[in-house]
Amino acid sequence: MSFLADLPDDPTARVETLRDALRRYGAEYYEQDAPTIPDSEYDQLAAELRRIEREHPELLTADSPTQLVGGAPSSLFSEVRHRVPMMSLDNAMDLDELREWGERTRRRLEDLGYDRLDGGDGVRYVCELKIDGLAMSIRYEDGRFVQAATRGDGRVGEDVTANIARVAGVPKRLAGTAPAVVEARGEIYMPLVVFEDLNGRQVAAGKARYANPRNTAAGSLRQKDPSVTGSRGLEFWCYQLGEVDAGPGATRIESHTDALAWLTELGLPTNPETRSFTDLDEVYAFCTHWIEHRHDLAYEIDGIVIKVDQLQLQRDLGVTSKAPRWAIAFKLPPEERTTLLRDIGVSIGRTGKATPFAILEPVVVSGSTVGMATLHNEDQVRVKDVRPGDTVIVRKAGDVIPEVVGPVLALRPDDSVEWVFPATCPCELAAPLVRTEGEAQHRCLHPDCPFQLWARLSHFASRGAMDIEGLGEKQVEKLIELGLLRDVADIYTFDLDVLLDQPGYQQRSIDNLRAAIETSKSRPLGNLLFGLNIVHLGAAGGQVLATALGSMDAIVDADVEQLAAIDGVGPVIAASVHAFFADEANRALIERLRSAGVNFTGPDRPDVPQNLVGMTIVVTGSLEGFTRDGVEAAIKDRGGKSPGSVSKKTTAVVVGADPGASKMSKAVELGVPVLDEAGFVHLLESGEIPVGEADHDG
Repeated sequence: MSFLADLPDDPTARVETLRDALRRYGAEYYEQDAPTIPDSEYDQLAAELRRIEREHPELLTADSPTQLVGGAPSSLFSEVRHRVPMMSLDNAMDLDELREWGERTRRRLEDLGYDRLDGGDGVRYVCELKIDGLAMSIRYEDGRFVQAATRGDGRVGEDVTANIARVAGVPKRLAGTAPAVVEARGEIYMPLVVFEDLNGRQVAAGKARYANPRNTAAGSLRQKDPSVTGSRGLEFWCYQLGEVDAGPGATRIESHTDALAWLTELGLPTNPETRSFTDLDEVYAFCTHWIEHRHDLAYEIDGIVIKVDQLQLQRDLGVTSKAPRWAIAFKLPPEERTTLLRDIGVSIGRTGKATPFAILEPVVVSGSTVGMATLHNEDQVRVKDVRPGDTVIVRKAGDVIPEVVGPVLALRPDDSVEWVFPATCPCELAAPLVRTEGEAQHRCLHPDCPFQLWARLSHFASRGAMDIEGLGEKQVEKLIELGLLRDVADIYTFDLDVLLDQPGYQQRSIDNLRAAIETSKSRPLGNLLFGLNIVHLGAAGGQVLATALGSMDAIVDADVEQLAAIDGVGPVIAASVHAFFADEANRALIERLRSAGVNFTGPDRPDVPQNLVGMTIVVTGSLEGFTRDGVEAAIKDRGGKSPGSVSKKTTAVVVGADPGASKMSKAVELGVPVLDEAGFVHLLESGEIPVGEADHDG
């Protein structure tokens, strides 16, 4: 990181420079919800400061950022003093540091006289996902929600009661016999599907995309108008007890596991991925698992929190000035880094779409080296105001294409100039790049654009379309250079034997390619439709059309109104599909594919009654008689919809084991009927909601 490289060598000056930087970046993160550097780089600075303070203890001061929790509460909201401080956690940046914490904890417990640390009578560890959101304290009195506050500096937070009252997943009344006072601590977060929907609306409005779910959740919460918070789809996971005034006769809680179970009984949502172990190797295996599977979740995590389970051991281990010794946060590899933006180029896709992309100084993000990243479109480059020569924040989440989040304006060169979208295609034809009114994308419309031809053919042969093994991007490029491929129909008619005269080809590889091309002829009609590169038609849309109309001929002959009436298609896709098949050249292409023997028949429709047409059924929790995919298929096969969230349009909510608290709360709030598994089966068979369950009053 360049900031570390530029620090002075003198320890005193180095410490002061680091503290100034951490205070500034901490205020941006905790108080303004507008960080200018990624978490990983903040952590590097903090780690360097801790290292110097360990080596030079005379430089440690009480007001050092390493000794403080969070940031000052915002002046937008009144203050709330936490009766039990909300501490932060020390971090383990890799598995080696986690092992050091484990061994350190073991030694401390042995020094305290706990000599049986393995097996059922020894120390237990609870591992929880570290949700990337905003820490929250929620107070209940006699079972009623009365107050919500942010962590703030750990002792004083912000009163956000009115805003949290609009979060559906936060119960307004506790279940069962609640104590006089219970303070539930947890994380307010934004689900990924909500974040993507919000960004989709931002892009459609020509506005900048939000950087990440954590900052968006924090900004959504800190709204003066609580209705704005309520519209943002925020959720809540509870992970800790704060103050409890249980009174006589309360359930005895001896461990963190007991506390989580009790919180669940009270109706508070606790994360289902929490696990407990008696062996540190199992803890490390759990952390390793989530390094690999973090993107299997419907929300973002940035680490794993490991806690000693037994409360007596927690009390004996104690705390430091800012963090408990009995817990640590294992941080997952960073998904955001800063690097130099060398230049901005434009790529031309299979439908002629011109997409600007960043050419970067290579940097390791989320475990892989990133040298290029998407910039989406002209509007996004403008609203982000990224320029060649900028230091930029780059984000990569799992298999998602890396993107530039934005510039670090403090590091922008003085001679920086705004980047201008090019007027012509970068290919040798230099055709104009056209932006149609109402669209965010520019397109090259030249039918002979070589970039489009290569992209169209590569897409047609790709796994999501016709899945022609051996016909990858490099192979396609070679066949174009040889003049053998001019459109997708040529794939089924060109003479493969001419390749024997070309270097690098052997009879076996040619025979394998011939077999793969022949096999592709039987691919489903939906795959073929997707492979044809119809603007706006994705893989799911292709499957919907194939299922709804049953054949290529029916799709070709359908008018716009017929296409738009199909559930999941809509007017934009309908107009694009109709325009594609109205083009004489495209119709000729279809006839050549027919002559080649490519499958034009859609899937058989399920032989079940279409008794859920017009109904929207939301399922939460697991059902004994259905798999997760089976539930969705049962609804859709009967003509219904099965979205992931509850709304005014929801016909019914089906509740199985371990349901989501937010969906239950939303159903009660909107008066949506709630069905058990037997009621769901009755609905599938009859198309009717069982009598007595049509009006659910909670």
